[in-house]
Amino acid sequence: MKPREPKKGSQALPPYHHGDLRRALVEAALALVTEEQDWAFSLREVARRAGVSHAAPYNHFADKRDLLAAVASMGFAELGQRIEKAIAGIGDPQTALVKSGQAYIGFAVENPAHYRLMFSSALVTQPDGRPKAVVAAGAQTRAILAGILRRGATMGIFDTTLRTDEELWSAVLTAWSAIHGLTMLTIDGIADTPEVQPRMDVPAISKKLTLLMCNGFLQR
Repeated sequence: MKPREPKKGSQALPPYHHGDLRRALVEAALALVTEEQDWAFSLREVARRAGVSHAAPYNHFADKRDLLAAVASMGFAELGQRIEKAIAGIGDPQTALVKSGQAYIGFAVENPAHYRLMFSSALVTQPDGRPKAVVAAGAQTRAILAGILRRGATMGIFDTTLRTDEELWSAVLTAWSAIHGLTMLTIDGIADTPEVQPRMDVPAISKKLTLLMCNGFLQR
């Protein structure tokens, strides 16, 4: 099969010479994901993009899935950093929850293919399930949301039952499900508000949704 040519206008990464080969391969794979909005490429294409031999990826990754898992894990790390930056210095849990939701959706809108890969079934195998590294990276990001909710419960702003692990993680799943759902609708181009005039933009919609969530978590 003839190798696919890079899409017109794409920028190849500079040839790899020395240093962190693993990171160079991850960045090359991410560049292909972003460029093609998919991950149907081969390890050979990743190696060519990174400027290394076709066998080089196997020094760090068992197979393509292993490499994609590293790309997905990096996505969760960057998402977590985006959220932490958005809520830095914010003492009010409600405001922090709104800002975290907006940051979450903002990351996905800017990196739609990367975001889809982070949750893709392409990473799942039987009987292993999702790669442990991806599961751990996702858990670290969810822990930021859990921290906001727990702080709100401790302050008496959110329902005090959220101090218990079971109720807290139920609330985390509720909030995450809502934000993830809106995120997917947004990057698929169907999170529109034709019934509302003037139409709300994405930041306004995400703010509205997170405010509704906050109301559900408030102490009664």
